[in-house]
Amino acid sequence: MTTSAIPAVRKIQQRMGQFRPAGRPRRLSGAPRSHRAATLAAIGASLVVAACSWTAHDVHADGIVWQVDNTTTNPVGNWQMLGVHDLLIQWTVVDDTAFVANTRIHTAARLPDWERIGRAPWARNVILGLAGYQDEKRARTHLSTLADQSAEVARVHLPLHVTGYYFPVEIDPTWQEASKLAEILQRLPRPLWVSVYDQTNIGGKALADWLAAWLPADVGVFFQDGCGVYAREPQVARTYLDELASRLGKRRVRVIAEAFRPAERGGFRSASAEELSKQLVVYRGYPVYLFDGPHYVSDDLMRELNNRAAKPPVGEPAGTGR
Repeated sequence: MTTSAIPAVRKIQQRMGQFRPAGRPRRLSGAPRSHRAATLAAIGASLVVAACSWTAHDVHADGIVWQVDNTTTNPVGNWQMLGVHDLLIQWTVVDDTAFVANTRIHTAARLPDWERIGRAPWARNVILGLAGYQDEKRARTHLSTLADQSAEVARVHLPLHVTGYYFPVEIDPTWQEASKLAEILQRLPRPLWVSVYDQTNIGGKALADWLAAWLPADVGVFFQDGCGVYAREPQVARTYLDELASRLGKRRVRVIAEAFRPAERGGFRSASAEELSKQLVVYRGYPVYLFDGPHYVSDDLMRELNNRAAKPPVGEPAGTGR
């Protein structure tokens, strides 16, 4: 598939590059009793903290994700209204097509205005996405090719304040050969980030232990919360974040809040202000990036979120500070 064929609304497994549907989440009643009790206790603790500490500033995001395609080469928005100052670019090379000039890779017909983007208040800090494929299986079986393309694009000077790099081959526990990625990651520039999702609901502790066994210790993790396909509630996603932070170190953990939901007639719609605000409040204390800004986070949605932040939700007392 060429980049000109990428639609704004994808199949579930192609969101954020290769997001995979979690299907019907396993019920807590299907888990061992001790694990179920621990999970419920952790969720309850998160709810208590969120309710007692709520402030207007909790409806806040640190960054947006930009999934570059031919329809969004000119991203426009006022994401700084939510406090956004970081931009995570999903990829600058996708399906062997580069969205930057001066590489030996085939160049896209339409390139972003990198000068303008570099001046945007929501892109003061940029994590530069490297090379990927839309198809997850292809990406996972062509790691060396993607590493070579990534190294090349990382050498191109762009008028951006690049604070890190992102390798867009996404990770989940069903990938039996994921540990092979460790050697590939050593070939890429630092600071370096990857993203992780859990479609089988193995739980935060199991996911964190699995990653710690092979992921290089200097590579950071973006956890995809799964709320966009109703794989889990924000409170459960928060328990994943806490387990990842406990095992990997909090500085290595950030969260991607999925700002979309399934539409009634197929495809996806933007999350409502009510839906998204629940994610933002629960994830307080972790850097939050919205997926994705150009496709799903409009100025109208941000105004609604800011209006909701003017007073606490019904039944939740206002806090005195963060």
